[in-house]
Amino acid sequence: MSFEGLLVFSTWVYVVIALVLTHITIASVTIFLHRHQAHNALDLKPVVSHFFRFWLWLTTGTVTREWVAIHRKHHATCETADDPHSPRHKGINTVLFGGLLLYRREARNQETLAKFGHGTPDDWLERHLYAAHPSLGIALMGLIDVLLFGLPGLVIFGVQMIWIPFWAAGVINGLGHYLGYRNFETPDASTNILPWGILVGGEELHNNHHAYMASARLSNKWWEIDIGWAYIRLLAMCKLARVKRLAPRAISKIGKHLVDRDTAQAVVSQRFYILKRYGQMVVRPALREARRNTDRMGRRLIRRARRLMTREGIPADPRSVQTIDRVLLQDETLATIYRFRQQLKEVWTRGSKEGSGRVERLRAWCAACEQSGIEALEDFAAYLRGYQLVNT
Repeated sequence: MSFEGLLVFSTWVYVVIALVLTHITIASVTIFLHRHQAHNALDLKPVVSHFFRFWLWLTTGTVTREWVAIHRKHHATCETADDPHSPRHKGINTVLFGGLLLYRREARNQETLAKFGHGTPDDWLERHLYAAHPSLGIALMGLIDVLLFGLPGLVIFGVQMIWIPFWAAGVINGLGHYLGYRNFETPDASTNILPWGILVGGEELHNNHHAYMASARLSNKWWEIDIGWAYIRLLAMCKLARVKRLAPRAISKIGKHLVDRDTAQAVVSQRFYILKRYGQMVVRPALREARRNTDRMGRRLIRRARRLMTREGIPADPRSVQTIDRVLLQDETLATIYRFRQQLKEVWTRGSKEGSGRVERLRAWCAACEQSGIEALEDFAAYLRGYQLVNT
């Protein structure tokens, strides 16, 4: 004998219902918790904001202050021992399959909540219902599912309960710092898992987010789909949301030769992309040429050094340092290119943050490239001279 709820459907309809309900939860996480609360990238009208709070209480029992504090701490301590969920320190399997336990452990850290949980809702409902009784919402959701759908409702409820812990706490926090592609050479291990952000609302574009964490849009390339951004645009069209920040965009203008304050501003704002392009335009061609001009042992060494010479966020352990040193001793061109890469980073990291100092450092760097006798460096200097921001 089967228990039927108030609504009876075919199996495929139950599947669709489960997907729709979990997708609303994903949208609530990415729009409300992440982009609105944690990073203040957009404003939401109170009715929208409260719907997301209520829905997250029902489907996840999430306390806004806890989620926001843990996420902000992740950015502040990324890839260090203090990072609440770094695969580098916790292990990929621990984060992928135990992300919820890591979240709950950090949520008990009052120092984390006090330091990073500021600016989150603190009204009567938050204090006396949402934060005070997070399990009550989950129990209510389970009761609603069973009353509406009967035994299939138990399955739907189970899917709802594992969806966020697996996809957000596990996949994004785990695989999003372990494998995938990178548009930006950020000083961490963040990656974009897929270019089509549907299952997790655009959160798969994790490297894009770490490059510009205050941007309301996570997609960067034309072929990357951020469905969370589509919902934000829809809310904005309905006057229910207002976008505050977007990642800057830049182009290299052919024929522009003067390095000025605008050039330096564009280079600094796009520094993670600049490092990515330097690897593509300068380092990788030099590595290919070096492989052609060396023996079998040398080629093996260069293969090991390729990632170390093009990627940021890789630990400078003794073995990695030794590999780089051996490659640089083996090939003078690679040594020069690697030195110029380190000097390029000093344009935005060394000394005063005043624009004039950065302009002079960038001018000197471009001039040195043009005098290096290395064609790839000369071409890259010309590319940077034409750099400028464009309206998004």
